[in-house]
Amino acid sequence: MSVYDVGIIGGGPGGYVAAIKAAQLGGNVCIIEKDELGGTCLNRGCIPTKTLYSVAHLAEQVQNTNTLNIQNASVDYPKTLEHKTQVIEKLKGGISQLLKANKIQTKNGTAILADRNTIEIKKSDGSSEQISIKNVIIATGSEPAEPSIFNIDETDVLTTTGILNLTEIPDSLLIVGGGVSGCEFASIFNALGCDVTVVELLPTILSTEDVQVIRHVQLFMKRKGIKFQTEANITQICKTESGVLATLESGEQLTAQKLLVSIGRRFNSEGLGLENVGIQTENGKIIVNDKMETNIPGIYAVGDVASRYLLAHVASTEGKVAAQNCIGKSTEMDYQVIPWCVFTLPEIGHVGMTEKEATDEGYEVKTGRFPYAASGMALGMAESDGFVKTVSDAESGDILGVHIVGVQASTLIHEAAVAVRVGASAKDIAHTVHAHPTLSEMVMESAEAAYDRAIHVL
Repeated sequence: MSVYDVGIIGGGPGGYVAAIKAAQLGGNVCIIEKDELGGTCLNRGCIPTKTLYSVAHLAEQVQNTNTLNIQNASVDYPKTLEHKTQVIEKLKGGISQLLKANKIQTKNGTAILADRNTIEIKKSDGSSEQISIKNVIIATGSEPAEPSIFNIDETDVLTTTGILNLTEIPDSLLIVGGGVSGCEFASIFNALGCDVTVVELLPTILSTEDVQVIRHVQLFMKRKGIKFQTEANITQICKTESGVLATLESGEQLTAQKLLVSIGRRFNSEGLGLENVGIQTENGKIIVNDKMETNIPGIYAVGDVASRYLLAHVASTEGKVAAQNCIGKSTEMDYQVIPWCVFTLPEIGHVGMTEKEATDEGYEVKTGRFPYAASGMALGMAESDGFVKTVSDAESGDILGVHIVGVQASTLIHEAAVAVRVGASAKDIAHTVHAHPTLSEMVMESAEAAYDRAIHVL
């Protein structure tokens, strides 16, 4: 029986990063993946959706630049899907090469914890093998939730996995769930020419965002033709000759060619043999401490199956923490500064507290806001939609949070993330010279507005 210092179950962004980190620290590592390396993020989530997003954004840019005499262009969706597949395959190949270069043993199959120090691997051909491990990292991720009321068939009623496999753009799409994924898909398919309606149970879409951000994004999505039904509950789904008919609790009926269910995820913790070793779970989620360790010493869990956040970059960071603890370098996960990006049109990026959260925490808040419409670079790009908002402590000037809505918000937010992490003040960013003309200047001017007064806005 092969013996390893670390056995990792799951090859997604939590698992493969943990494997590489453990190997870099001198560990003998084995990673077991039942499907494909890269997990949900690479194969059915972050990467394919953002590839579609980039095409949708480009299509929208062309549609909005008639004043620049750029002719409209149609989207070749089959070619777009080919591009998506090529991106996925290239990145999967890259992960495979990284694992090989770090001398990590990769095994394909379903992993089950036989006991504290043994993993049984069941292979697709019916055979199985056992390996001995000193430490385990569980990184099995999550899958889209599939409430029975929707009768999901991945043909007419789709999950966020199934919608990525459509071979053509539907004429109309009804999206159940106005959270991050629902709003991202709404933006993508709207920009690709689809008639989109979003139904949300809560009073607002994107409920974790700053109130001003929500208002701005929803306003501009509405202007683009996306329809919203908030505080709306679907009670019945029927398939028709032309697609899907959804009945709301109010009695109103909505029709569409396709329906997307985007209302949460379920944790992949079943069938792992957790009961064989007594690992504690709560509603399917594995319980861990700040070292990412379960109640069983030497067994860790990272990513969606155990994390506070269902984010790939958090899973990777947790994987590094768990790997270090497996190799004897004691460390803990720090969740205080987590950048969050939403790929709607326009984009959202945020880090730290919202204005309401800061006020609720007892801070006397001072905010600064700078509009994209006052940025020379944004105007030159014909991307004047959005703003940067800095939330600071009025007494100390410390930055408590930054919220950006607009083009490249997902990139711009990381300057703010560093600032929050090191305890920088609005004055620190305001007094840092930023190159001109750039979008990054807006972060500086927003900080200036929170510190004193921005130059380029009234």
